[in-house]
Amino acid sequence: MEEKKKTARGIIEGYQGPPVRIMEVCGTHTHEIFRLGIRKLLPPQVELISGPGCPVCVTPVGFIDEAVYLALEKKATICTFGDLVRVPGTKKSLADARAEGAKIRIVYSPADAEKYAAEHPEEQVVFLSVGFETTTPAGCLSVKKAREDGLTNYSLLVANKTMPQAYQALKGSADVFLYPGHVNAITGTKLCEQLAEDGVSGVVAGFTAKELLTALAVALVRFQEGKPFFVNCYPRVVKEEGSPEAQKLMEELMEPCDSEWRGLGVIPGSGLVLKKEWENFDARKKYAVPPIQGKPNPACRCGDVLQGKCKPSDCKVFGKVCTPQHPVGACMVSNEGACSAYFMYGN
Repeated sequence: MEEKKKTARGIIEGYQGPPVRIMEVCGTHTHEIFRLGIRKLLPPQVELISGPGCPVCVTPVGFIDEAVYLALEKKATICTFGDLVRVPGTKKSLADARAEGAKIRIVYSPADAEKYAAEHPEEQVVFLSVGFETTTPAGCLSVKKAREDGLTNYSLLVANKTMPQAYQALKGSADVFLYPGHVNAITGTKLCEQLAEDGVSGVVAGFTAKELLTALAVALVRFQEGKPFFVNCYPRVVKEEGSPEAQKLMEELMEPCDSEWRGLGVIPGSGLVLKKEWENFDARKKYAVPPIQGKPNPACRCGDVLQGKCKPSDCKVFGKVCTPQHPVGACMVSNEGACSAYFMYGN
């Protein structure tokens, strides 16, 4: 028995400390913790809550409306990751637009979209650039390649976001952040160390069962010490300096801007936009997209879920009106969404 308590699982199952709320910032963490059965190991005083780490989920309704506008009004070919196609806009999703004749293509990377634009010069191609620091460099690379190829029919509709400001906005929403390993692989750990100095505790976690158990065990042990902390529990991938190459690429093409997050509102400096010297590849400027204020379905509590204010199962439409086949909100659509995880694996 004593030996068991020394293991990560033993520490978690034997935790007798004060109540603690741990926020899974990353949607993949939410799904993996469910899939691996880790939630069943947690004592009652340890609560896991979901955060804004699903790129599709935090993308506001207005962005979908912009994409639908480009597809239907400007007759642009929209290239996008599959998750975005079924996310509801104010009135229509991209799937609805496709049913009306819009050209919507599923791609697996921005490079695929750039290649399609090169092979179809008669079409105006727009890639829906959604994601955090993990995926932003790939979008930047596609723009550089488009310039090298001399393309005038390729652009990005940008909704890329950065996590640091979101952590600050969510300060107080949880006792400990379970930081997304993939993001930290790009950004490094300096920011997390600084957040710990500002009173925000967290651990960087990997994605295997062993890595997740280790991160949770470390979080519980350090939380009982009563002081803000940061621990990198994913050292095989996450280094202090992150990826200087990816950081340099983003700095070359992008600059910070204020950005709207579903549920969190507008967070100053948390978004990215193409710099002036690259604005020929900015779809909003290229097509003079008018200001569009999206209106989410009032029955959906996706915004509250993303802030950790409620669990998906607390939403009245969850599993009834809102299902993966007929989603009311983005959190049910994305394979990183918390509602999708709760629906798939049970409450």
